[in-house]
Amino acid sequence: MNNTFKASYAVLALVVSSALNADVLPSYQTNSAWYTDAQNSINKKLNSNNQFKAKNVIIFVGDGMGVSTLTAARILQGQQAGNNGEEGYLSFETFPHTALVKTYNVDAQTPDSAGTMTAMMSGLKTDVGVIGVDEDIVRGDCSTVAGNEVVSALELAEIKGLSTGIVSTARITHATPAATFAKSADRNWEDISDMPEDAVTGGCKDIADQLVNFEANLEARFKGVDVNGIEVVMGGGRRHFLPKDASFNSSDAVSEVEGDRTDERDLTAEWQSQYSNGVYVMDQAGFDAINTESTERVMGLFNESHMQYEADRQNDIAGEPSIAEMTSKAIDILDNNDQGFFLMVESGRIDHGHHAGSAYNALTDTIALSDAVKAAVEKTDPNETLILVTADHGHVFTIAGYPKRGNPILGKVVGIGSDKPATASDGLPYTTLGYTNGNGMHDLGSETNADAGYSEEINAGRQDLTNVDTTASGFHQEALIPMSSETHSGEDIALHAQGPGAQLVQGVVEQSVVFHLIEQSLDLIQE
Repeated sequence: MNNTFKASYAVLALVVSSALNADVLPSYQTNSAWYTDAQNSINKKLNSNNQFKAKNVIIFVGDGMGVSTLTAARILQGQQAGNNGEEGYLSFETFPHTALVKTYNVDAQTPDSAGTMTAMMSGLKTDVGVIGVDEDIVRGDCSTVAGNEVVSALELAEIKGLSTGIVSTARITHATPAATFAKSADRNWEDISDMPEDAVTGGCKDIADQLVNFEANLEARFKGVDVNGIEVVMGGGRRHFLPKDASFNSSDAVSEVEGDRTDERDLTAEWQSQYSNGVYVMDQAGFDAINTESTERVMGLFNESHMQYEADRQNDIAGEPSIAEMTSKAIDILDNNDQGFFLMVESGRIDHGHHAGSAYNALTDTIALSDAVKAAVEKTDPNETLILVTADHGHVFTIAGYPKRGNPILGKVVGIGSDKPATASDGLPYTTLGYTNGNGMHDLGSETNADAGYSEEINAGRQDLTNVDTTASGFHQEALIPMSSETHSGEDIALHAQGPGAQLVQGVVEQSVVFHLIEQSLDLIQE
């Protein structure tokens, strides 16, 4: 059989095969939503952008957003819309490319955010609790920082002339956002009052100081480099920028003395003096007033500590923008640069909701992140913007039992064919969602602040939930092992991607690969 005949035969066989398949499969199968949705999913992957180079990169990090969190959040989102829930998707779960990411730190099987985010921002893994440095450092030892600093994707983007931005619902000096710009022997050195005396005298700078002086620090490290500094900084953590003096309190301060700094410095004022073209805001009104066409840079510090949980945001004294609003405004400012931009957006309070044992808060913040990703997709061109959505680690959060389809994800398990809660071997009902460890069950009714649970005594182990509304915002799930705070988990997390270079997101990868995806897409390292 010659090659021409072989080729013709192959084409004919494919046509015959397709015809046979069309005839063999019944219409109720091929017309089923399950069938057509799956085929559309495959077609989307086949037709996805084949370009590898991007003008912009946006990376979203759902802190603590493990796979079980994604599943439960998508179900809750669907049920809030009046559907069964299981059939839905979070906005980024429809992206054409997905990978699983290994999260361990160099010295830890179950990681923390400092080590994991450093891996994503620098391309190498490091130890628990250290930021922007390699594994050769000794945590808490200032003298080991020099010579072990790593370069972050945000720093490389600045050097290339791109605009840069950092958005977080946590303190902007917290581990995940800090890993984009800081070098620290300890993630807890958020301001000078958090540092031991030997670290201060040894020349190490606190994380808030490093943020305000980012431009000067980067230029000092790389002689001949001229950068213009981070254009967008939005998040919480105002206390780390203000002196420990009540006269500097903001209008929405909740502490008698809002600031923590013991060096008498007001870093918000220092930032404004450095950038006469910059706008400093601290509430919703100030945020809303920003003109994104004319504003060159913004520092927004919207809370003394972390920003509010999404469910509790309406209770903020001065008002706080949502993560979707911050993302949209950041993009509107950053895309004024024709060369492109790099933006990191963290939903930090997913993690805090889980630590507090509140699935309601963790899932509500996950849905808010999904809304932020949707906003970013709508504001950018998929042919020029790579969007990555991932987590730094997961939590010991489970979806268990055998609830029937559409059973409230926050509710008690009700089995298939039943309308009454199932009971365990101890005769008590149980919830679909639960934690392996943590503070345990609390029934706080309509409370929307997950952290309120910390004022309660640890209540781990089995509880009688017969007369408890487990779907209420103030309900905290049962936990098996008593601990003051629920812990991270060590399993893989997901990475979703669309845009130029997204097709490289596949398989099971080390967390450090995320940096290389960003770098190759933006060509940050010039040969």
